[in-house]
Amino acid sequence: MNIENAQVQMRKGILEFCILHIISRGEIYASDMLDELTSARIMVVEGTLYPLLTRLKNAGLLDYKWVESTSGPPRKYYMLTELGRNSLESLNETWQELSDSVMLIVNRAQTNGSSVAPPIQTAVDVLPAPPAAVAVVSVTPATETDTPAASASSVDIVMPESAPEPKQDQ
Repeated sequence: MNIENAQVQMRKGILEFCILHIISRGEIYASDMLDELTSARIMVVEGTLYPLLTRLKNAGLLDYKWVESTSGPPRKYYMLTELGRNSLESLNETWQELSDSVMLIVNRAQTNGSSVAPPIQTAVDVLPAPPAAVAVVSVTPATETDTPAASASSVDIVMPESAPEPKQDQ
């Protein structure tokens, strides 16, 4: 798996969602969108943004208007259409569900003391030890020179010297 490619694909997958959010706050110029995306560490270039904005406009999610500029050519400001607002609302719901699901999975891995997937549990991990005994499990991997008896896993049970007597209420 190419990690950089996976990261790029994750960012691309949410780019439209982020752009719709930025535009939802009010009329905005494309370079201001680029600045906001860049400050949020979502690196986008004009060659990616403008075709995406055109696609969103053609889908009826946004519109634009030209505004004269005192320091150069007129500027195109984007705004959401009613369909764009409804679509963003739907995407918000999907994002929340997806985000909650992903965090549930990530938090479970972190609860187990790891940022990677926890190991598969075995019966020894799941079953409780008998009362007053401590199970110590040691697994030795087999090598090619080991005999079948020598390659078996071993389980040692260590008994405490004396189990404490249960306290009786007097």
